[in-house]
Amino acid sequence: QVQLVESGGGLVQAGDSLRLSCAASGLAFSGSSMGWFRQAPGKEREFVGAIPWSGGTALLTDSLKGRFTISRDNAKQTIYLQMNSLQREDTAVYYCAATTNLYGLDTRGVYAYWGQGTRVTVSS
Repeated sequence: QVQLVESGGGLVQAGDSLRLSCAASGLAFSGSSMGWFRQAPGKEREFVGAIPWSGGTALLTDSLKGRFTISRDNAKQTIYLQMNSLQREDTAVYYCAATTNLYGLDTRGVYAYWGQGTRVTVSS
């Protein structure tokens, strides 16, 4: 059974940093591309970034480049989302997801597995 478990969320102030983790089990992690999405209150779930299983360049949505970084540790079967200079607009539930695809990683539909999410709240 595939499980994706996010952790690291919390309540922080604007300008702070957080590192989210997503621990995976029950899948061939080294052969899985992993993505991060987020859903703010009253909004649709949106793409944050992804890292392909091939070891290629991680993707990040343009508006987050320079503040967010995605990485993966295949030995720990974990991916990370480092978030710096957090802003109120970053308040959301953050989800990780897994797929065997290499393409279309910014699209929700390519992901077969999802975690339950971890909440990030940024106060000003």
